[in-house]
Amino acid sequence: MAEHQTGFAGIISLKPSTLTLVIHDVVRSLAKHGFKRFFFLNGHGGNIAVLKTAFTEIYNELPDVRCRLGNWWASNDMYKLVRELYGNQEDYHATPSEVSVTMYLYPDSIKNVSLSEYVNKDSRTYSPEEFRKRYPDGRMGANPALATVEHGQQLFELSVKELVSQYNDFLAEV
Repeated sequence: MAEHQTGFAGIISLKPSTLTLVIHDVVRSLAKHGFKRFFFLNGHGGNIAVLKTAFTEIYNELPDVRCRLGNWWASNDMYKLVRELYGNQEDYHATPSEVSVTMYLYPDSIKNVSLSEYVNKDSRTYSPEEFRKRYPDGRMGANPALATVEHGQQLFELSVKELVSQYNDFLAEV
């Protein structure tokens, strides 16, 4: 769900209501075949509220189903590492951690891009047009120039470790 970012060419977004229905329909379909637990691996902060809303709707209809959200960047150890690597220059969008992981996983996908030193620290969400005006290169308080392949490897490996732990905890729940 990235409605506020559709002012940039090529952005594809589902409306929150559509994403909620998609998640609900997928879970409902699989629950008919006996699936009871669903672990959603998330890569975008804009999806969090929508996924939690979908889970609430699912629980009302399917009380035996359990859903868990795993955000690749969200654990105490990840937050600590990100603070060590980037200080207060991580923030919300086009972050050095996101760019580092992308550089590590897809080394040919990011070319050297010259960015201004100015980073807009305003992290509010606006209409697509206003968002594009306030964040012309998409950065929301972040400095992606700090990204490195080495950081990406550290972040990726820690994220996998944390997500596996969260997933195993989820499976062990009664």
